[in-house]
Amino acid sequence: MRLKKLAAMALTGIMALSSLTACGSSKTKSSDTASDKKVLRVGMECAYAPFNWTQDTDSTPDGSKAVKIYDSDYYAYGYDVAVAQKLADQMGMELEIHKVEWSSIGISLDAGDYDAIIAGMGKTAEREASYSFTEPYYYRDNCIVVKKGGEYENVKGLSDLAGTGCKVTTQLGTGWIPLLDQIEGANQSGNFETTSECFMAISNGSADVCIVDLPTAQSAALTNDDLTIIELDENDTFTGDDEMVNVCIATRKDDTALRDQIQKAMDDIGWNDKSKMDELMASVLTQQPAAN
Repeated sequence: MRLKKLAAMALTGIMALSSLTACGSSKTKSSDTASDKKVLRVGMECAYAPFNWTQDTDSTPDGSKAVKIYDSDYYAYGYDVAVAQKLADQMGMELEIHKVEWSSIGISLDAGDYDAIIAGMGKTAEREASYSFTEPYYYRDNCIVVKKGGEYENVKGLSDLAGTGCKVTTQLGTGWIPLLDQIEGANQSGNFETTSECFMAISNGSADVCIVDLPTAQSAALTNDDLTIIELDENDTFTGDDEMVNVCIATRKDDTALRDQIQKAMDDIGWNDKSKMDELMASVLTQQPAAN
């Protein structure tokens, strides 16, 4: 009888402990659910100014709010971050920025590390085969960058480069690579993982001409006096470069629901107005660490 009583007491204790444990788990889960806000998880380089960059502080000189980079002590800001924040606010979501190398930005999206790419990405036919895209959230102009005081400083159009044997470069994995072949007789000196490396190649003479977008060139020129930006004559410039002009947001190919949700937010805030886009870009250029 005494053994039965002890067994019953032990069983009661185990049940009570299980009940407390279960209540604790339920409470934690319930609390998390109640406090959780839907999150817009976005991938970007955080190293492609003025579209996106990394900084130490949570604000910019004009008081704009930078966003903490996921699993990092640093913050991200730039045109992409500012637009992503506008869209997250419109959708009633929190913004989460994931820093990723450009070479693996699509792989990490497919792996589910984040749900959208807002990273100055051009909508190319090749990328459309793998991802779903919104309409453009920015329209950029392409340009070339050469060394200040060098033999190509006074170039006006592509015909001025033809037959010179100039060494050309651009960023790997971009729609600028096919444009290299439009410079007749150019020597392709090798392309780089980042635009920063491209500009360094111009500075040290390992490349003569870099093809890039105008905002990125303007950003680089803030800290590199060796660079000259050339906007080519509209009658003597690249053809078929529309894919790099249209900068769009990408989601996984089958996640058209999120793509449509983002597109609706863009439409709702009127983010199809080029004047708004240009105004924000002009502002962002003055806020990057290199400008202050």
